[in-house]
Amino acid sequence: MEEMLRFRHNPMEVSSVQAFEQTRGGVCQNIKNVCFVRLLGDNGTLLHDIEQMDDKLSAKMAQGRCVYQRIQNLPGLSDPDKAEYYACCYQAWKQSGEKSLETKASVKTGIPKDVLAWACGGAVKALAGSKSAFSDSMGKNFAVKLLFWLDQVLKGFSQNWKETLSIKIVSHDVARAQEYCFFYFLTLLGIDVLLLQCRQDIDPKLESLGLSESFRLGEWTEHEFPAYDVERYSAAAKTAQAQPSFAKDSQEPVRIHLPQRDRQAKNRLRQPEQGPVRISLPERNRPGKSQTSAQIKTAAKTMPQSQAHSQRQPLTERREKTFEELALLASSVVLVGIHDRQGELIGTGSGIMIGRKGYILTNNHVASGGCFYTVRIEEDENVYETEEVIKYNQVLDLAVLRIERKLQPLPVYSGRQKLVRGQRVVAIGSPLGLFNSVSDGIISGFRVIDDVDMIQFTAPTSRGSSGGALLNMYGEVIGISTAGMDRGQNINLAVGYEGINMFIQGFTG
Repeated sequence: MEEMLRFRHNPMEVSSVQAFEQTRGGVCQNIKNVCFVRLLGDNGTLLHDIEQMDDKLSAKMAQGRCVYQRIQNLPGLSDPDKAEYYACCYQAWKQSGEKSLETKASVKTGIPKDVLAWACGGAVKALAGSKSAFSDSMGKNFAVKLLFWLDQVLKGFSQNWKETLSIKIVSHDVARAQEYCFFYFLTLLGIDVLLLQCRQDIDPKLESLGLSESFRLGEWTEHEFPAYDVERYSAAAKTAQAQPSFAKDSQEPVRIHLPQRDRQAKNRLRQPEQGPVRISLPERNRPGKSQTSAQIKTAAKTMPQSQAHSQRQPLTERREKTFEELALLASSVVLVGIHDRQGELIGTGSGIMIGRKGYILTNNHVASGGCFYTVRIEEDENVYETEEVIKYNQVLDLAVLRIERKLQPLPVYSGRQKLVRGQRVVAIGSPLGLFNSVSDGIISGFRVIDDVDMIQFTAPTSRGSSGGALLNMYGEVIGISTAGMDRGQNINLAVGYEGINMFIQGFTG
């Protein structure tokens, strides 16, 4: 007899709406990873983040890549005929020794009877664990309601249930024990669940069960969440293109297209004067490696030797640089393309050269979004492909990629003097896919977000800047651009040099 699929809860940290949207629960050795997460309060961009998530996941659903619903409220069971039907389902489950369970919607969707039976038992046990006293009648009443709610959710399914299908459900301000245990029940069916707890969190008794993870976004608020408009998103998703799924710092989505590949085309990343970023790659059956060293040497000749020498001329003493000199350091900041299994470009980010042997530092939310990556380097027409994510840290939001090419790394600040507010800085990255844009500003503050020291700065950034360099006037990396706030004027955040230095030990040679 085939072993039933099991589920492992929260194997990785999900601390934002964007992170939940990006998670992909893989199946390995008959175990599927699922998320059950509560985000507490509001970080100031929550409503916008939800709208963006609705857009992206609806587009993916139209493409058959996932199933998504955002539930405003769970309905009451007031119809006597429906109550009787689900009571019969419950009775059949009990008569089978809690080994088999089905409803009309579960049969239509294809959820295995044994999986549904096991999940129902787990949810009833969870509710019992939150009560000081629990009777069989309470268990029956909850199970009946549980199955009714399940069928309401399954009405929105556009695909049949299967192990590898990505299913995501979002709800708001869940407080009642029965509702909370219902969402836990969904995770036992392999469904990722996000609860947006803006007004208050669940009862401590429910929290003590340890069923879900929680992350604080901000202060409690009285948000009224807009309803998920199924008709609107269904219509819009039919023509929607795949959107970058990693960025935290953009107000408007960027549409990125991968043109048809041509075997005779050069392997190069082109930046048009207008329109979206386009990447042209040679046709292949699977993600390949980077260009050969001979090709790299040929491409390197495109830069005049005198210019290359002036960019890399070592200084005999540490001194502040002009903005023009700092802009030349963009040659050590890269554009990272993020690709799915089919080779399609699904997003872009930035990265910083940190080691001569091909090591590139970027954000974890950039590196975690793809199956393989392409890297573009200034003054080099080649595009370097890699599948190598050497190291990552979800708390610091940092990751190291590696490509087959010698690099000219940027120095990371050692902390000889404390950073101060008002200090001038320069940010280099690829906002909206505009390769290696340079902007200036100041350090406007220092924040601790999710126990991570962050630098707040005013140099403008946008979607695609994530993973870019934040430099002091000496040309040293003091931070890596990580996030921004859409509703603030130039409120951008970077992971500081202390976390970077700790993370990149062993890669800077």
